[in-house]
Parts: sequence; C-alpha cells; structure tokens
Amino acid sequence: MTGWQTLFYKEVLRFWKVGFQTVGAPILTAVLYLLVFGHTLEDHVKVYGTVSYTAFLVPGLVMMSVLQNAFANSSSSLIQSKIMGSLVFVLLTPLSHWDLFLAYVGSSIVRGLAVGLGVFAVTALFFAKLTYVAPLWIFAFAFLGAALLGTLGLIAGLWAEKFDQMALFQNFLIMPMTFLSGVFYSIGSLPPVWQTVSHLNPFFYMIDGFRYGFFGVSDASPWLSLAMVGGACVATGALALHLLKTGYKIRH
Repeated sequence: MTGWQTLFYKEVLRFWKVGFQTVGAPILTAVLYLLVFGHTLEDHVKVYGTVSYTAFLVPGLVMMSVLQNAFANSSSSLIQSKIMGSLVFVLLTPLSHWDLFLAYVGSSIVRGLAVGLGVFAVTALFFAKLTYVAPLWIFAFAFLGAALLGTLGLIAGLWAEKFDQMALFQNFLIMPMTFLSGVFYSIGSLPPVWQTVSHLNPFFYMIDGFRYGFFGVSDASPWLSLAMVGGACVATGALALHLLKTGYKIRH
C-alpha cells in the first residue's frame, strides 16, 4: 500500500476495533429518536402530502448520523493523537498534506456511511417503508455530506489543543446546526423568518437534498442543494489542505 492508504487503513481499523461504540451506539441513538418522535408525532404531523411522518423522519436521522459520525472520526483521531503524543510518528513519515487529507477524510467518510447504512437498515426494515425516487441523489448527498463533515472534523482537530475545545466546537456548532437543519421537520411549516434563517444553514441543504432522493420532493431545489454542499466541500477542503501544508498547530 502507498503511504496514504496505510494511514487510511490504520484510521479505519482504529474506529472499527471499537465498533460497538463508534457504529453500534449511534445506530441505537437514532432508533431511540425514531421511536420517541415517530410514535409521538405520527398522527399529528403531515409532510409532503402522502408521506408519513415516520418515513419522513428516517432519511433525516440517517443523514444526521452520517454527519455527526464523520465529524467525530477525524476530529477525535487528531485530538487524541495530539494529546497522547503519537501524532509525531505520523509527521515523521514522508506523507504529504494530500496524503494526510485523503487518509483522515476518507476514513471519516467510511465511518459516516457505515453508521448511516446501519441506521437505514434498522429503521427501514422495522419502522417505515421508503421509496427510492432518485438513488443517485441519495448517494451523492451522503458522500458529500460525510466528506464535508470529515473535513470540518479535520480542521477542528487541528485547531483544538484539548478535549474542552473540541467539545466547544461540537456542542455549540455542529450539534445545533444539525438539529436545526430540518431533521425532525419540514422548514415549509416554519414562519417566513425562520425559513430564511434555515436557508442560511448549510446542513439544511445536505439533509434536504438527501431526502429528495427518497421522495422526489424537497423544500429547496436539489440542484441548489448540490451546489451549496459541493461549494462548501471545496472551500473547507482548500482550508484543510492549507492548514496541513503549513503544519498549523502540529509542526510548531
């Protein structure tokens, strides 16, 4: 294997060895969300006309799990390596900034998609029957969403120097933006002011575009969502590569 493939394999093995914690636990959390919200609101909330609330909720929970776990993978790996002092062994290797980027973000995509597939398999099998209007849209937004959050996790891991700083980044940025992105509701049911605010949240476009792949209906154009998510991937990727190339907080 080449250098980045070796590091990629190491990062995948890192989270897979504790799969009950890194994959199993998020699946259980998503199922609990579905049981609580689906059971409580199934007869009270209608979305997209003929779509049941439980069916509407499943893609949102799948995408939320993908995003949160892709972020957690790269961010936790870097902060743990920095605090434990093992990052120096990675930096001593002749790996370029591109190698580091591909390995960390690539492994985050694998973890995000693995958790997403697990959540989808359990929820779609036991709780809701889904349609698949546009499978390519489903894959595109799942992949781009995992890549974007994996890159954000990489940036956060480079910036943070202790677990408190990482918790600040996750609890006050990633978590609120995820929950306020339309996972549990359609933004069409919100007042105009909050609809405008929701359209400023990039996480909304990931979840809305992903949901379009199932139902063929969305709150925003899927092409607009694809452009927004793709543009965010390019911007954050460029920033992450710059930070890795300059050795931000890891070589000084």
